[in-house]
Amino acid sequence: MKRIALCFLLVSGLSWNHCFAQKVPTAPPPETGERFKLGMAGYTFAKFGIDTTLETMQREEIHYLCIKDFHLPLNSTDEQIAAFHQKLKAKGVEGYGVGPIYMKSEAEVDRAFEYAKRVGVKLIVGVPNYELLPYVNKKVKEYDMKYAIHLHGPDIKIYQDADDVWNHVKDLDPRMGMCLDIGHDTRNGKDAVADLKKYKARVFDIHLKDVTAPTKDGASVEVGRGIINFPAFVKMLRQVGYTGKVSLEYERFMNNPFMGIAESLGYFRGIIVATKAK
Repeated sequence: MKRIALCFLLVSGLSWNHCFAQKVPTAPPPETGERFKLGMAGYTFAKFGIDTTLETMQREEIHYLCIKDFHLPLNSTDEQIAAFHQKLKAKGVEGYGVGPIYMKSEAEVDRAFEYAKRVGVKLIVGVPNYELLPYVNKKVKEYDMKYAIHLHGPDIKIYQDADDVWNHVKDLDPRMGMCLDIGHDTRNGKDAVADLKKYKARVFDIHLKDVTAPTKDGASVEVGRGIINFPAFVKMLRQVGYTGKVSLEYERFMNNPFMGIAESLGYFRGIIVATKAK
């Protein structure tokens, strides 16, 4: 009220718009100071182009994007990749990884690793057929990249939860790990918080979401509306010293996800503040 009164007293001849156009300082995002960083999974914007994606991320102060191939195709030229990175940079966004990329043959594995190399990232989020794991392991060593297998809950027959991924990578190169999708892990009857603790050494990426039930029928909802214990999850991120990205993958109302994105990020950031040590 004081600000409005001053506007009237000091510049009574100016418009309302002038009074409210003054730049108001903003506080750093609540996750500032945490070892983990909030990001966005590109799949959230499956119905939208990269410009809308970046405008939304800029508005929400999210600076890390896992790149999906519908925004930057696998056959992009070096010039197209450079232009893409320039577009991200202009919005204060960094592409930190690529994927998820499904791989059903050695040729598709080769293409994915070459793509990641040309894009300039060191993380691939992938879904390779089980029989391809030895070949993927070989490529991880050759390219010196981390490979995070995306788990999918009960929706597909492979990599249904964190246990499944762990059992397939535990004896492979330590750069072979998982993208812990906490929603799908929960939908397969698992405790995502306990799995983060148990498999921390192989969790290279996290997909942030919430679900309504620990079964296949569990629906994706805004973060905070479902059954996942987010105070415990944030505390576990700190306890295990997770330094990767926690990327929102919003899968509800995908034709108009913007309110859901804002609600989910707002709730999660609120939990970050509420669980900080006093």
